[in-house]
Amino acid sequence: MVVEPNLSFTSMPAPAQCTRFNFRTFRWMQTMIFAIEEINRDRKLLSNITLGYKIYDSCSTPYQALRAAMELMGTKEGLLHEGEKKGKGNCRGTVPVVIGDGGSTQSLVVASFLGVFHVPQISYFSSCACLSNKKEFPAFLRTMPSDVFQVDALVQLVKHFRWTWVGVIAGDDAYGRGGANIFADEVKKFGACIAHHEIIPKNHAKKAMAAIVSRIRSSGAQVVLVFAVEQDTAALFDEVLRHEGLTGIQWLASEAWSTASVLSTQTKYHHILQGSMGFAIRRAHIPGLQDFLLHLHPSNPDALEDPFLIPFWEEVFSCSQGVRSEGQKDDGGGKPPCSGSEELWSVRNIYSDVSQLRISYNVYKAVYAIAHALKAMRSCEKGKGPFPLHVCPDGESIQPWQLHHYLKEVEYLNSFGDEIKFDENGDPVAMYDLVNWQLRSNGEMEFVTIGKFDETTTVGKQKLHIQEGNIVWNDNQTTVPLSVCSSICPPGTRKSIRPYFPICCHDCLVCTAGEISNQTDTIECVHCLPGFWSNAQRTACIPKQVEFLSFSDTMGITLMAVALLGSFCTCMVICIFSRHKSTPIVRANNSDLSFLLLFSLNLCFLCSLTFIGRPSEWSCMLRHTAFGITFVLCISCVLGKTIVVLMAFSATLPASNVMKWFGPAQQKAVITQCTLVQVIICAVWLAVAPPTPHQLMPRESAIVILLCDKGSPLGFSLVLGYIGLLACICLLLAFLARKLPDNFNEAKLITFSMLIFCAVWVAFVPAYISSPGKYSVAVEIFAILASSYGLLLCIFGPKCYIILRRPEKNTRKHLMSKTATDKWS
Repeated sequence: MVVEPNLSFTSMPAPAQCTRFNFRTFRWMQTMIFAIEEINRDRKLLSNITLGYKIYDSCSTPYQALRAAMELMGTKEGLLHEGEKKGKGNCRGTVPVVIGDGGSTQSLVVASFLGVFHVPQISYFSSCACLSNKKEFPAFLRTMPSDVFQVDALVQLVKHFRWTWVGVIAGDDAYGRGGANIFADEVKKFGACIAHHEIIPKNHAKKAMAAIVSRIRSSGAQVVLVFAVEQDTAALFDEVLRHEGLTGIQWLASEAWSTASVLSTQTKYHHILQGSMGFAIRRAHIPGLQDFLLHLHPSNPDALEDPFLIPFWEEVFSCSQGVRSEGQKDDGGGKPPCSGSEELWSVRNIYSDVSQLRISYNVYKAVYAIAHALKAMRSCEKGKGPFPLHVCPDGESIQPWQLHHYLKEVEYLNSFGDEIKFDENGDPVAMYDLVNWQLRSNGEMEFVTIGKFDETTTVGKQKLHIQEGNIVWNDNQTTVPLSVCSSICPPGTRKSIRPYFPICCHDCLVCTAGEISNQTDTIECVHCLPGFWSNAQRTACIPKQVEFLSFSDTMGITLMAVALLGSFCTCMVICIFSRHKSTPIVRANNSDLSFLLLFSLNLCFLCSLTFIGRPSEWSCMLRHTAFGITFVLCISCVLGKTIVVLMAFSATLPASNVMKWFGPAQQKAVITQCTLVQVIICAVWLAVAPPTPHQLMPRESAIVILLCDKGSPLGFSLVLGYIGLLACICLLLAFLARKLPDNFNEAKLITFSMLIFCAVWVAFVPAYISSPGKYSVAVEIFAILASSYGLLLCIFGPKCYIILRRPEKNTRKHLMSKTATDKWS
């Protein structure tokens, strides 16, 4: 950071001063010097040319970075300013290329300025995707992959582990905001959601940081991506430490801090960062670099020319050197004087740690890319140059715009086997290591490579490769943490989006009856095919249950018992009548008709049994024809008895011989003819469109109703209509004969029986139409049994009563008595 001087506006202000010496950045600077000196020693790459350098300290601020760039472009002499180091040798002219800056925010400012002068700039750590815009930054290149590729890798990681509820925290700079916004947009494309999107303020205000941590806790997200530089990340985790309840978070690291020693070496962060993972650029072991880093010493001859060495030494050993390079003030700050025996070999810090040379490797590649571009410039054949008129550049006077052209064309394999080149946007090949923070038994945090991401993978092949068996998750868990807004909907349910919530937040609703889902997180349930229904778990379609009035269910057993009871009662009446067939009450009104009527009633009771059981072709034809014919036979007998009553009383009138024309033979003929009409109707019905078994499949029902289709509604209507016609005629005749004189007037009994019969069948029609499934069959059976019982009880009940209980009235004298007060009952 920068300490600004007080402004009095009366004199020239003192220069701004940088604070907080950064060992990591100092190592990057020394790596650049090491690479330059290595190239200068190796004459194979650049012969007859020596590389020089100027180093400015930007203090990681845009203001200081822009100031340094302006000084580079505005001075031709090697004037040294505070925070500036000049290399060995006597370099002349303006600087043709700039390496830096580290941060994206600083590079944005510098690239905008240098682009005006067409001075190429190669950044080793700026990854903001915005810097790929060649219209705004035409001279910008970098050895650090763009955040577009890093975000692609992070999205693939989130997708791989099926995390759909992810928190995002970004630094308040171009790097953090740009990368986090791209990640938020891309992760939504495969159905994941952002639980919260927070910005870390640059001033690290305590209230704002506490609010961020509070929102992390309340969101419920178990996976949080921190897209920020290491300073902002450290401030965030300091706040997390103050909120001890925030544990169990799986932290995802952006490249800026995925291997940051400032976090991994401090034990206070270990319990919250253990198991964290993130992508880091490829690392390399640079031979000789560690020895070069450790050879620094204030006693070296050129130590006073280096404005960074003394502050670095005093920071490492917490002592005061007492001397400063030209232009620097002595500010020991109360530290004891250095003894002179201090050696960098004896300490271990971020500067001397060469186990994670990633950004340092980027610096190394940037220097060698410039060297290869210079080599290509000097190798230009006259008349074959890349510029107008095939002119070659002047090797003695290097122009920045010419060097920029050759930098864009650089393509080679370095000594580590990595391909070095820039694409049309000035971006390098994007390859990352997936690192996992694992705490060892000795208390040290180790970065373990658990996977790789290669953006150059051909289409159709997987870019991300992960060794899941080597991963250690947060809190030493061995299972992948679950980070979802809502639980996974199991089979048998579907997702229902919650109103006013992100798409990842949903409720799990059980599929409705008749629908299934056999996968997790199904959006819609699938209807079962006709004939199938969902099981209880709503996970599979099973054949629908076939429903019909069977002999095994309660209703079928009840109706069968009532029918058999009616048949038994009818048989009992036949037995009683057979035993007392010579008595007047049996012989009255043609006993043959009575026995035929009882026989037909017995058939009526028994034909109801054909309606019970699984419908088949034969049972469907039998049940309706048997019902129609037996009932017509029964009503024909009743009609015959009614006509006999009327004829009998007409025969008692003077000069009447009606009974001569309606004797037993004529009665049988009437019954036969009436029944024959119904037989013909049934025969035609069966021939044209017979009743057949039919499956009725209600869509919203779990059953298949098996019933008999009438075949021809007209045929069924004619059968019922003919029965109704005979019943109405019989009722009318019986009603006319109800007041004829006789102590036992059978016409009254027939009238009551026909009233019951007609009432039952009139009520049958609406009840039959409105009854679903097997209940319509039950209604039909009930109508048959009720009308049969009505005929049996009304016509034969009183006769059996007299025969069994009042035998004194079973005499001819009593039956022929016309005494109004002498009632049979």
